[in-house]
Amino acid sequence: MTDLDPRSVDAGAAPTPAGGAGAVRAAGGISGAAPDASAPPSPSRPAPDTVTATGAPPREAPDNRPDGGTGDKAPDRARDGAEAEIPASEATVFSRAYRALTLGIISVVSLIAFEASAVTTVMPVAADRLDGVGLYAFAFSGYFTASLFAMTLSGEWCDRRGPLAPLFAGVAAFGAGLVVAGSATQMWMFIAGRGVQGVGGGLVIVSLYVVVGRAFPQRLQPAVLASFSAAWVLPVIVGPVVAGTIAEHVGWRWVFLGMPVLVLLPLMVMLPALRELPPGEHSAAMNRRRILLALAVAAGAGLLQFAVQDLRWLSLLPGVAGAALLVPCVLRLLPAGTFRAARGLPSVVLLRGLAAGTFLGAESFVPLMLVTERGLSPTMAGLSLTGGGLTWALGSYAQSRPRLHAHRERLMGLGMLMIALSIALAATALIDGVPAWIVAASWVIGGFGMGVTISGGSVLLLKLSRPEDAGSNAASLQVSDALGNISLLGASGVLFVAFGGGSATVNTHDAADATGSSGHPAAFAAVLLGMAAMALVGAFVTTRLRPGKA
Repeated sequence: MTDLDPRSVDAGAAPTPAGGAGAVRAAGGISGAAPDASAPPSPSRPAPDTVTATGAPPREAPDNRPDGGTGDKAPDRARDGAEAEIPASEATVFSRAYRALTLGIISVVSLIAFEASAVTTVMPVAADRLDGVGLYAFAFSGYFTASLFAMTLSGEWCDRRGPLAPLFAGVAAFGAGLVVAGSATQMWMFIAGRGVQGVGGGLVIVSLYVVVGRAFPQRLQPAVLASFSAAWVLPVIVGPVVAGTIAEHVGWRWVFLGMPVLVLLPLMVMLPALRELPPGEHSAAMNRRRILLALAVAAGAGLLQFAVQDLRWLSLLPGVAGAALLVPCVLRLLPAGTFRAARGLPSVVLLRGLAAGTFLGAESFVPLMLVTERGLSPTMAGLSLTGGGLTWALGSYAQSRPRLHAHRERLMGLGMLMIALSIALAATALIDGVPAWIVAASWVIGGFGMGVTISGGSVLLLKLSRPEDAGSNAASLQVSDALGNISLLGASGVLFVAFGGGSATVNTHDAADATGSSGHPAAFAAVLLGMAAMALVGAFVTTRLRPGKA
């Protein structure tokens, strides 16, 4: 489960009605959070009592006549069905007003989820064919490096022009990246394609959050955001099977080349509803300073990844340049005190990066480990991660239950301990005599821990944010997510190469002969145990989530 991952927001991450248990006030922003329900209506945020089946607000009667002064009969209009008024309290995400948009959002997320599961499954094959196992981590971190910049750009673009343009631009870039990666003849070209995908993914995820915030009333937003997690369930089940079968019998390239056309249909379904979105309060101009900071962070992260992957004296120059770009810019993009785990919001943002990075840093290497060390086929290796996707959604649901709101910080601490245990258990598959299914069992544990921790962090972020800061704080959470993925994936890649994993090869031409022709167990052990140790650091950070004295 990599790439664009909307499972980080679920029903528990949405604001609840004012006055309810655990109510959260949030301002509209790139996170898709709803405006405060108690705020007065404005031209950009109408507050009608009812909605029509076409999504338009009901017509106001110019006088007191029963027919509204138009000569029409109200019963006839209701029977007509085209504009039957539905009480706002009874509308659902699948009412006629919202059905096309809801189905389109679910379809886009499902396709991206399928692609993410497919990439994790076929990466051992692609890296082996392109003679690029030594650059294995770059194929994942390159995506997140590009998406880090694109998410900030998308937030500013959405604020300036609305979500329609960045959403379609993101889908186009994502499709172009799939074509480049699927056509690659060398590993650097494959990594470049993944970077283009990252640009598209960053644009899409922020746009979708904005669409939810503008198109759906506050009461329905929890259900829509919950569908983001639910949309991952089927793809993580069928994705490894389909991708592994294609890779083994047709060719790994078609896993990438067959995807772009599938994204067009849900976009066409969504388009009429997207055009009817309320305009919102557009900013006068983009915040170029914030965009440049994000670009500098992405460039700095890329230079640092190159430097640590190529451990030579000459690599010091790009390494120093990368650090000089990355460090001061990150400090300006994230809340003050983030890297010293200051209590409250800074620790919430830090924990998000640690949780996402440790799990992904380990997960990216698990299929390669199972193929090279245990002789599993790519399909079976990918299926070992399926349980984690299912329990992730379950964990997201569990932490959102009202009775657990008072214990959210402790639940997140438990979640990080579950992640550490999961990764450490997966490492035992390197021991002779330990069955390979231990990885599947361990990922069930880790997935639940991720669902509790990631979604709980989204809730705490909104709870600790002032309404006017919710958008920028949500952007900081996304930046921390991407930075955690980039830095800890990079660290995994360094450990893997340093312990000899860069020369590992595998016979994947015939699944029956996939016996791991050149394994390096020490390299995989270093990656998994290193990420388990970082998860324990995250468990400590959860003790500082409540605001208070430093």
